Amino acid sequence: MLRRMLIAIAACLMLAAGAAALYRFALPGLSSSRPNPPQVEVALATWLLRHSVPDAARQERNPLGADAADVVAGRDLFREKCEICHGYDGSGRTEIGAGEYPHPPPLSALAAAMTDGEIFYHIRNGIRNTGMPAWNMPERQLWQLVLYLRHLPITVPLAREARTNGASGRLAFTPLAPPAMAGQTGPAAGWHYVGSGECKSCHESIYERWKKTPMANVVRDPREHPEAIIPDFSKPDPLVTFTKDDIAFVYGSIWKQRYFKKVGDDYFVLPAQWDVTHKMWRKYFVRNGTDWWAPLYPPDNFQRPTGPLCDGCHSVNYDIATKSVTEWNVGCERCHGPGSEHVKLKTRETIINPARLDYVHANDTCIQCHSQGQPLTNPINGKYYDWPVGFHMGLNLADFWKLEEHKLGETSFTHFPDGTAHKNRMQGNDFAQSLMYARGIACFSCHDVHGTRNDAQLREPPSEMCFACHGTNTQTGPHSATIEAHTHHKPGSAGSQCIACHMPKIEETIADVTVHAHTFRFITPAETDRYKIPNPCTTCHKEKTTAWAAEALKSWTDRSPWRMEQ
Repeated sequence: MLRRMLIAIAACLMLAAGAAALYRFALPGLSSSRPNPPQVEVALATWLLRHSVPDAARQERNPLGADAADVVAGRDLFREKCEICHGYDGSGRTEIGAGEYPHPPPLSALAAAMTDGEIFYHIRNGIRNTGMPAWNMPERQLWQLVLYLRHLPITVPLAREARTNGASGRLAFTPLAPPAMAGQTGPAAGWHYVGSGECKSCHESIYERWKKTPMANVVRDPREHPEAIIPDFSKPDPLVTFTKDDIAFVYGSIWKQRYFKKVGDDYFVLPAQWDVTHKMWRKYFVRNGTDWWAPLYPPDNFQRPTGPLCDGCHSVNYDIATKSVTEWNVGCERCHGPGSEHVKLKTRETIINPARLDYVHANDTCIQCHSQGQPLTNPINGKYYDWPVGFHMGLNLADFWKLEEHKLGETSFTHFPDGTAHKNRMQGNDFAQSLMYARGIACFSCHDVHGTRNDAQLREPPSEMCFACHGTNTQTGPHSATIEAHTHHKPGSAGSQCIACHMPKIEETIADVTVHAHTFRFITPAETDRYKIPNPCTTCHKEKTTAWAAEALKSWTDRSPWRMEQ
């Protein structure tokens, strides 16, 4: 009897101690939404979430297809109903989201792991014991939201979550801060290049898209592709001192076309180039003062081989010793590194995917060729090179390449006084100084070099591309109720295109043909007056003056007068 009493007393004491500990340590925290849920709770909640949807609901397919109008409608609904908690990009990095328990999950990764039916079910019914409400909207609107969740802005903070959840497909963002190569150390000794043809069997749809891009067709042999030669050689021109038979390679087709002649084991640029825009011949010769390497070579095209000056960027695996390549043009391995081991073992550890690199190395995929600069070591074997000799994906571009220097306030062949590029092939020089780059955006956040139906291989038409992240009345701007209130131009007009003002065509490629700047800065009329940098207002309204543009901007009350006067 005594033993039972002692056990009962001990049990009561233990219960009292447990209750006291619960009251002292655990209970106060139950009313707070500040802590992060433990991983066990997250895993359990995720499992319950996935298995709480009835099978019939899970198997439903979105009946809307992929119509752009429905995507836009879904975007507008998302901004109205969801963005306040989930953020414009679905990351959940918002003031409200940070204060909820549990925090909103990263939607890109979660949506990629769910069926259309699951997403629809959760939007319609909400999620109990979370901040996710049930939305009482027409079914079409719910499906539009489902569709838009498949088209969330491509931004950078979510890649780690996406990898964890096995997301794939449209995701094209980069992690913000993992060290160096995000776990990828680059090709090991013995890895070698195999050519883009080896990629086709597994990546056929991507391969077929890429084959039609400028990347895959920048250098063509006219004997294999006679259609590559644009001008009519039957019409004489005093600049054209060569024939079709002299042309070993045709280079370019968008703005200009140049012609390479083979002499021995080198190629040389012939002295006339075709202006595609104006359909006329122009002289080709690089004068002193127009490129850093010009005075280091004799003033003769046939003493300036393209190997040191061009071919490293127009090929895969150019060997400076043998002057040989694995393939001409920008093939798969130019961006993904040598593929021999990936052909043998098709895992992501055997190939480099720029989408899994940190934003610096991801952008260097493009900067290696889309920039003006010099190798850190020059000359190399007695020759001066104009591309990053020795660099391949998996290495640090900064160990091989330095961007062209510029002194603020000076106009040079490469730069305007503010540092904006003066000429083409300087997208990297521009972009590296932009706020977009500083925020971790990658070139392929906007461009898909595998091929799209849009100009410049954009993932979406220009304004749709910009609006995905820069919606009206959001922190990322524009800070106005409507686009026309921001642009002061009619909706759908050229002046309401984001790129008209933030990416003006001011960088020369040939004669008066220009390409878009990539600093994303608005150049004011005051800067034109002070530094002679073309501004987008008078670049478009050519008949107007900078004084007219400055006066017009004064009436735009959503513009800072201090900024416009700089």
